[in-house]
Formats: sequence, C-alpha cells, structure tokens
Amino acid sequence: MARDQPQKIGDILSELMARRGYARVQSGGSCGDAWREAAGREVAQFTRATQVRRGVLEVLVSNSMMVQEIGFQKAALIQRLAELLPDEKIRDLKLRVGPIT
Repeated sequence: MARDQPQKIGDILSELMARRGYARVQSGGSCGDAWREAAGREVAQFTRATQVRRGVLEVLVSNSMMVQEIGFQKAALIQRLAELLPDEKIRDLKLRVGPIT
C-alpha cells in the first residue's frame, strides 16, 4: 500500500519496537518486581522471573524442591500476577532449574 504522506519517525520506531519485541525486554524489570511481590520473600530469594512469552512467565528456580513448592502455589501465584500485570495476560508459569544470580 503506497502512502501519500511520509510516516512520522515516532510511529516507525514504535512499530519496529513492537515487531522486534523490545517493549517486552523493557517490561522485564516490572515482571521481576511483580514476581517478587506475588511469590513473597521466602520463595523470591530462590527464584528469578526472566520473561513473558505468550502469557507464560518463565521463572528460574534454584532447585527442584522449590519447583515443587511453587507448583503447590501455582494457581494463587498466577491469579496474583494477573492482578499485578494485567497487560501481560499471564495465564501460566514455566519453571526451570537454573542459576538465579
């Protein structure tokens, strides 16, 4: 589709950021903050939220015992995250054992 008028640079940059997922990278900090609040201090010290993809928050967990503990709390955590991050539309958690540094 040909355009009669030049496009504004702000519109071009916004479209590029959305296509490349840069806006999601910027929201990573807010996801981490929301995860720490939802999980609580005891769980948060053994975990780190990494990213949201298609409504799934990926969380690194320090050990398999914590994965099991979070599994018991999963429904409540998802509900709390949905309240804290309504724009992310979090519907599930993906838990992986890994370094949380």
